[in-house]
Amino acid sequence: MHVDHDAGRAGFLDGLAALRAVADALDADQLLATSRCRGWTVGDVLVHVHLGLQEMLLGAVSPTDRAPDVDAASYWRFPVGPQPAASPLGHVRFVRSMGAAYRCPTGIVANLHPTADAVAHRVADLPEGAVATQGHVMRSGDFLAAWALELAVHHLDLGAELTMPPPAPAALTLARGTVEELAGGPLPWPDETTVLIGTGRLAPDEEQAREAGPLAARLPVLG
Repeated sequence: MHVDHDAGRAGFLDGLAALRAVADALDADQLLATSRCRGWTVGDVLVHVHLGLQEMLLGAVSPTDRAPDVDAASYWRFPVGPQPAASPLGHVRFVRSMGAAYRCPTGIVANLHPTADAVAHRVADLPEGAVATQGHVMRSGDFLAAWALELAVHHLDLGAELTMPPPAPAALTLARGTVEELAGGPLPWPDETTVLIGTGRLAPDEEQAREAGPLAARLPVLG
């Protein structure tokens, strides 16, 4: 799944702006609400996003002449994301500890902004080409699309208990396209449902499984 540079950039920047707008509107109590990520509050999800943006920034400043070895979809077939601990459970606990270290949960959002500003500035100026990231090489459009998916999914993660605006359409479209590419075909549900089921946030009910046909057995395609 190859994504055009401009489409990837638009999806990422729109997705980041939408997530930041939602985060800015959350008070301390809302940041302690349960998220769709097991073991994490809404604030914890934003801590995880912050760690991811720091990792992304390293890729955005690492152009390379090497040939790409993953695209916007196949990237997700490998372990990705910040790995400060030896296991997924370790990362859950690590992020929880970071979130708990803030005197007030709103500090999580305040601390996110400088990194988000730096990433947005770099992405706005990122030339088309290839970048080295997390042991792989990706075309810039694919790199940006992968992170647009990350933002869209975690935007949805904030809505387990809270009612909030949806992710940016451009980011959500890229997320859906990635899920369908990994699943092996088009899925019959609205964008948000497709992404939530495709990433294991929701389990398809009997009717949804019938609608998806043989593709249902392949879900979720990423977590």
